[in-house]
Amino acid sequence: MNYWIQNLSPYGSPEEIGVIQLAWLGDSVWELHQRLKHVHFPLKSKDLHLSVVNEVKAKAQSRSLGQIEHLLNEFEIDLLRRARNKIKRFPKSAEPSTYSRATGFETLIGWLFLKDPQRLSKIFEYLDNKN
Repeated sequence: MNYWIQNLSPYGSPEEIGVIQLAWLGDSVWELHQRLKHVHFPLKSKDLHLSVVNEVKAKAQSRSLGQIEHLLNEFEIDLLRRARNKIKRFPKSAEPSTYSRATGFETLIGWLFLKDPQRLSKIFEYLDNKN
C-alpha cells in the first residue's frame, strides 16, 4: 500500500518550513494514505469518508504515534517535542495532550514526506501491519 511513497525523491528544504506547516502537510499525506487504504472497500462514499475520518482524527493520530515512538531517532523525537510545544490552542473536541501528540505525528509525517520518503513508507507499513 506504500508504493506511492517508495518512488518519491526527497525535495524541498524542510529545514526552512515551520512545524505548523509540516503538520499541515503531514495531515494531508496521512489522509491520502488512509484514503488509498480504503479505496478498495466496497462501501458507499459516506461510509468510506467516515472510515477515513476515524483514522485521521487527533485521537487516532495520537494512538499511531504511540505505536511508532520506539522506532524514532533523537532528531525525530526532538521534532515531535518542538511541534507539541508550538500548539497553544486546542479544539474543544480533543484533549490538549492528545491534540498536541497528533500535531507532533502530523509534523513527523510532513518532515519524512519531504526529507525521507523511504523511511515514511516503512513507518506506514509498520502502522498498517499493527492495525
